[in-house]
Amino acid sequence: MGTMRRRAAMVKVLGALLLAAFAASAARAAPPAQPTHSTASAGNPALVSQIAAHLAQAKGVRAQFTQTQTLAAMKQPLVSTGSLLFFRERGVIWQIDTPYKATYVITDAGVTELDATGQRVTSHSARGARGVAEVSKMMRAMLGGDLSSLYSQFDVQAEGSAAQWRMQLTPNQPQIAQSIKALAMNGGDFLQSLHITLANGDLTRLDFAKSVTVDEPTAAELGLFGAH
Repeated sequence: MGTMRRRAAMVKVLGALLLAAFAASAARAAPPAQPTHSTASAGNPALVSQIAAHLAQAKGVRAQFTQTQTLAAMKQPLVSTGSLLFFRERGVIWQIDTPYKATYVITDAGVTELDATGQRVTSHSARGARGVAEVSKMMRAMLGGDLSSLYSQFDVQAEGSAAQWRMQLTPNQPQIAQSIKALAMNGGDFLQSLHITLANGDLTRLDFAKSVTVDEPTAAELGLFGAH
């Protein structure tokens, strides 16, 4: 039962993580469009532009993570560790090492879960991730450098400098606000931490370490991206 709850919670967080990771990385390729007052607000848009330029180098990022989830239905926080690959042109490979082994492959097609043996898992949590594909497509579109997509979905506040920054994203669209209350990100050359507050009050903190840029996925990773 504990593992099933962890997996259900993981897929829920993956949907929010897509929003956050792609939104954070969306500021990569081109000077951002300024938000319109009719759709969103932006605090310190000049800094957002600087962050965009600072993050514009990598096609992909590989990192280790520690995830701490505080769920209303659980007395103790759920802690998991593992590694991830974010590749702009493909999606995200999210590999959990502890407390159980599983791999989640996130692309425009949605989320595929693989077990410790590499076999595809058919589960309620995987089927429940139908909205992830739409989120992925929306956020991936922003990787072309059009930050108006970001501003049309979130009110954005930024502080710090391009070398060490913090961004707070608050959904301004009801369909996103139904799931996510707020996203808070800290970073420098890479995303260092991510706080996700879901609409139901569940909290997730992700801390990233040993981040490196990736020019191309490995052959095995390309195989995983084709697992759908």
